[in-house]
Amino acid sequence: MAESPDRDGHRLVSRLLADGLVVAVVVVWWLLSTRLPEFVLPGPGAVLERLVDLFTEPELVSQTALSAARVVGSVVVAVLAGSLLALLARFVPLLTLVVERRLQPFLNSFPSVGWAILAVIWFDISNFSVMLVQVMILIPFCLINVLQGLRELDPELMEMARSFTRSRRKTVVRIMLPMLMPYVMAATRIAYGVGWKIALVSELFGADSGLGYLMLQAQINADAPMVFATCLAIVVLFYVGERVVLDPIARLVRYE
Repeated sequence: MAESPDRDGHRLVSRLLADGLVVAVVVVWWLLSTRLPEFVLPGPGAVLERLVDLFTEPELVSQTALSAARVVGSVVVAVLAGSLLALLARFVPLLTLVVERRLQPFLNSFPSVGWAILAVIWFDISNFSVMLVQVMILIPFCLINVLQGLRELDPELMEMARSFTRSRRKTVVRIMLPMLMPYVMAATRIAYGVGWKIALVSELFGADSGLGYLMLQAQINADAPMVFATCLAIVVLFYVGERVVLDPIARLVRYE
């Protein structure tokens, strides 16, 4: 079915506004950079050069890839841990109060900087300490989403499933998990976004490698273009991961 001309025109105007805003920001950035010293506001050209280096120079590529691996690994662990805690609260009544009224508020409110400092104290500077910080911060986001999904399960559908089989495993695998997948996917999206937001913080405190470490070295050396480039590298990695990996998985879950 062909789309109406009005809809096509609206989409074109929306696209022009979005792209025009990006161009306007870059132009204003360039104009300001011509009036300020580079250590305060480097120009777009200098930042772009460093950004390209982060994805082309072997030594810098390894640092970028390490940060990406830490974030992806932390998201996977956090989604699994949050889902497991939510399922325990659902199937083990004795743990419902513990998970929902004690553990969830604690994890949700504990400061991220606190986790970063404690991880370095307990495990020194290492990959494990960085991932521990990220996982502990991401777990409550996953836990809240999966708990909400469990609360919104269709009770009539669950009752019908139990009437067809006495196997709890089959009910969980064939009925409950497919119904929970949109919530798990939402949790994964949130965790992925937040994971990149906290990646630099966790690496600044507890790593001697990665984008956070590069940013720290750039600050020490007054290398403002590298500071901007590391931030933009995270934007690029987030966008690519969302478009290439998360969006296809979300569509697959939606149409199953």
